[in-house]
Amino acid sequence: MPEPDLNLLVALDVLLAAGSVVGAARRLGLSASAMSRTLTRLRETTGDPLLVRAGRRMVLTPHAEALRPRIQNAIHEARALLRPSTTEPDFPTLQRTFTIRANDGFVEAFGATLITAATAIAPLVRLRFAPKTEKTAAYLREGSADLEIGVLGEMGPEVRVQALFRDRFLGVVRKGHPLELELEVTAERYVSFGHVVASRHGRSNGPVDEALAALGLERTIVAMVPSFTAALVVARASDLIALVPASFLGSQPEHQQSPLSVTTYAFELPVATEKITVSQMWHPRLEVDPVHRWLRQLVLAVCRQT
Repeated sequence: MPEPDLNLLVALDVLLAAGSVVGAARRLGLSASAMSRTLTRLRETTGDPLLVRAGRRMVLTPHAEALRPRIQNAIHEARALLRPSTTEPDFPTLQRTFTIRANDGFVEAFGATLITAATAIAPLVRLRFAPKTEKTAAYLREGSADLEIGVLGEMGPEVRVQALFRDRFLGVVRKGHPLELELEVTAERYVSFGHVVASRHGRSNGPVDEALAALGLERTIVAMVPSFTAALVVARASDLIALVPASFLGSQPEHQQSPLSVTTYAFELPVATEKITVSQMWHPRLEVDPVHRWLRQLVLAVCRQT
């Protein structure tokens, strides 16, 4: 069998990204007719139309959609193989922007420390924290995110994962709340007050509710807010109980000097729930990138020292 023309991989990657012959030709500096001939060769090689017309535009076939992430990985690996052997990066002159998908709680707890640590070594490096509205590996696969930080979801078998720290939830009420005077908050007292929960998607039930249900108890969710910061604000100004990660609470200035703050009081939950493992995730194409490896090591060090 004749060896396949590996140059077609680059053309296929650009075609699928552009979604049109004209767009791909422009990116590769070819004429539209030359790109059209390349598409014909790709169709013959793969046995699939790849791009088909839908009204006035072209759309990818299911086979092309499935090929797209694999092609990107193959090209990235091929370029890495042909790149000169890497030496230690010149951090004082390194210019690179990293996109990190993480929720507000992580940014508030570790963002400032991570930024300070990174720029102390590489002053021209920039960290872009992007909102994490869903658990998906698409951003890592497409290269629009360098790191994903959070609780592991369905990320796919190829995604690399490293545990950063274990976290737990605490109950938080305003200073002077009736629960502050109790040496130990019981489950019955816990559910006797209203609750405010942080949820970007409007979901109120979780492990705490399951543990309470096992005791025949149910808490009353009075309000749902989009962030832990908002939950704390509401708890400070009401008799509601907020549910906040210990890592996030420790990042608040009022909690850094003593366990009891000036405006809020934190207590252990009266029911047992599993601790949460927060991890950093990345795509394997960045596994051996020395600069990306440096960032991962920095994130790990910051999370375990903070």
